[in-house]
Amino acid sequence: MVIPAWCFESRRTERQRTSSSRQAIAALAIACMCLALPARAPAMAESPANPGDAAHESQLRVRGGDLYLRETGRGRSIIILHGGPDFDHRYLLPDLDRLSDSYHLIYYDQRGRGQSAVGVHAQEVSLASDIADLDSIREHFHLQSVVLLGHSWGTVLALEYALRHPQRVSDLVLMNPAPASAADLALFRAAYAQKLGPDFEQQRQIIASAPYRAGDPQAVTRRYRLHFKPALMRSGDYERLMARMQAAFMSQGAEGILTARAVEDNLMRETWQRADYDLLPRIAGLGIRTLVISGDHDFFPAAIAEHIARATATGELVVLKDCGHFAFLECPSGVHTHIDAFLRSRQER
Repeated sequence: MVIPAWCFESRRTERQRTSSSRQAIAALAIACMCLALPARAPAMAESPANPGDAAHESQLRVRGGDLYLRETGRGRSIIILHGGPDFDHRYLLPDLDRLSDSYHLIYYDQRGRGQSAVGVHAQEVSLASDIADLDSIREHFHLQSVVLLGHSWGTVLALEYALRHPQRVSDLVLMNPAPASAADLALFRAAYAQKLGPDFEQQRQIIASAPYRAGDPQAVTRRYRLHFKPALMRSGDYERLMARMQAAFMSQGAEGILTARAVEDNLMRETWQRADYDLLPRIAGLGIRTLVISGDHDFFPAAIAEHIARATATGELVVLKDCGHFAFLECPSGVHTHIDAFLRSRQER
């Protein structure tokens, strides 16, 4: 998940705007729903499953543009929703492909992002169009109901889709979930500013600079090096992530970056910038089996994942030990194990 530029106000203004929300949240008693796992082997010992398997790439024509699709593996289908929301699917690779030894993975770039940006007018992209695109992908693969796996912002999109089409979702896997309410966003913003310390002001200056505003890939990379510094536990994982992101920004170029940023602004206005935004009461009645995966070193406060898991009547929360915001990269074995156990438990019933 990305903190949009509108979040970078002065700390004094932020304290004034969110103090009441933080006090209300602090008053909540958070029940412990966590499962701690043993420490895993160092990141260098990890390798993607089936690295020689070829992925199939294609384009799906939808109203308003073409969606880039990438599929790999065999078995039960899982549609994967990337985060950002101004990123594309590339930062998830190759680590999440480990699941392809057991599942048919369907990645796509959300409209106006990555390789789904050609000919797209950012002003035409909305939460409704993102939900319609996801439904078009489900129909394209002839899936009556589907497993949705969202990471970060992708968990918000997964929940928004499930609320509109509950009969079309069999299971939800919400990995490192982003805030599902305005109150939880305020909780994150306060914790985030504290974790960044002096880097918060430096990041604000980069965002205000002419190169960043023009979509310069190097300026954008500098911003995200600061943004994600507290998000991962190990420096090696952090550098791997940043190398992927820098490559993606260079590939996008300024035009692609600005389009994705404008799309993000649209989505923010429909969700987190609304004072009354709150999915938690609404997801309580979904009845969809839900696995929430978080890390004990995620830069999101633990309460955010706990609130989502608690709100879903069938929610299961797993907190991976020694893991940050990119669980698929930092703790891939634990992610694979728990997704397998969760999805197979349905088959055994």
